[in-house]
Amino acid sequence: MDNYTASKVFQIVPFFFKTEYKLYIFVFLLSIYFTCLLINIIIITVIYIDDHLHSPMYLFLCNLSIVDICFTTVTVPKLLHMLLTDNNTISFTQCFTQFCFYVLFGTSEDIILFMMAYDRYVAICKPLHYHQILGRKNCLMLIVGTWVSACTNSLLLTKTASAMSFCSSKIIHQLFCDVKALAKISCAGTEMFFMLLYLEMLMLGFVPFLCTLMSYVKIIAIILNINSRDGRRKVFSTCSSHLIVILLYYANAASVILIPQSQYSEVLEQICTVLYTAVTPMLNPLIYTIRNKEVIRALMRLVKDKITLKP
Repeated sequence: MDNYTASKVFQIVPFFFKTEYKLYIFVFLLSIYFTCLLINIIIITVIYIDDHLHSPMYLFLCNLSIVDICFTTVTVPKLLHMLLTDNNTISFTQCFTQFCFYVLFGTSEDIILFMMAYDRYVAICKPLHYHQILGRKNCLMLIVGTWVSACTNSLLLTKTASAMSFCSSKIIHQLFCDVKALAKISCAGTEMFFMLLYLEMLMLGFVPFLCTLMSYVKIIAIILNINSRDGRRKVFSTCSSHLIVILLYYANAASVILIPQSQYSEVLEQICTVLYTAVTPMLNPLIYTIRNKEVIRALMRLVKDKITLKP
């Protein structure tokens, strides 16, 4: 941080800042953001109020909704402000605060998705031991462990990232201050940052993904061994929503990271980033709500009770 103090600013330059359709993009992002907030708040409220949903699976789903709300809030409001005011500057402190929370909630989502896969694995492959393995105490320890791990990782990465030098450029060709964008414009002090980043990607990105994949391999093996067609369909329906969410999340995340350098790579990367940080958190609760009969029934009971209580 020797040549870049908190009084300095970055310039965030998304591809659509050069277009005449900024108003339409503003309305589009605002609609996605409010839809994401509304649906996730409904999911959290229904799970909190309805006693039938006080189980490990819905505890993890509630935490996923909290993460989705926070993950979107880290990036979209600032982007909306820039679209509305044409002021695309962001201070050093604001940038790394955004970076810190982005890493925090991204890491939390990785781990929570794995825990939800593990929940489905235990429910299908070890049903007799489900309440013993995923009892209340164990679930709370898993949730606390998730947030502690995510906070520690976020603080370490932010500390090392803020120590880098940005002497070549102050322009970020991205929607916000993310890992890849900051790494592109840094010119010194990156060794420790990249070492921690690769370790983080291995331990808190690849390992949870690999464990999730192994869980579903075992789940699919169990499903294929069920003789009844109706039984196979019933078992698969209990984990299909989560499988769709995982595929959607990791496909978008991989697209952001693995897009090769080309004439249009920055535009494609930013489009994938919108899908990853705004659209996916909105779709997650929709997928769970539409495909989960228990959540729908709980929502209907809540609506019915509210209507009944009206004078």
